[in-house]
Amino acid sequence: MADTAPTARPRSPLAHAAGRLAAATRSFGGAVRLAEVPFLAQVNVRLDAKSPAADAVGLALGLPLPLEPDTVVRAGEFTVVWLGPDEWLVVGQPGAQQELEGRIRAAAGDEHVSVTDVSAQRTTLLVTGPRARDLLAHGCALDLHPSTFGPGRCAQTTLARAHIILVARDETRAGFWILVRSSFAGYLTEWLLDAAVEYG
Repeated sequence: MADTAPTARPRSPLAHAAGRLAAATRSFGGAVRLAEVPFLAQVNVRLDAKSPAADAVGLALGLPLPLEPDTVVRAGEFTVVWLGPDEWLVVGQPGAQQELEGRIRAAAGDEHVSVTDVSAQRTTLLVTGPRARDLLAHGCALDLHPSTFGPGRCAQTTLARAHIILVARDETRAGFWILVRSSFAGYLTEWLLDAAVEYG
């Protein structure tokens, strides 16, 4: 029987743009940094936030599921993004999706839970630097001032008319994650590069 296992290395949606992103970042003189963070594990979880499963999943991940709307919790290798009253996106290291999915299912036990690997659905753009907020404000209607959208905040919104999940990261000078569907990643990258020209 023929071996049908894929042999090609996976290719990220923005592999073709890596050189341009790096060159643009150099030309911005530190004002803005743009890069793809490819292949992050992304698992969508839906369950009753008041159920024992919510606590059990939190313990299995080593962090509580965020219950406040539009917030993010991060600990160790996992980041959990609030998407709705009963929905979260758990983000982990590349290649961790199967282990992550199994850990969540095992923790939930017999409780009703939906766990879906959506890693291939989106890629992640990293936008950092002192002018990162200014750049995003060109195409996003949210108030991105640190007092309202500071570290640990997230939103499902649009950037340049592309639907995204925007995450304000909590590490020092960590900037923002833009989680965007793979089919829109090229378009959004072109928009970011064009909008950031003024910083070059």
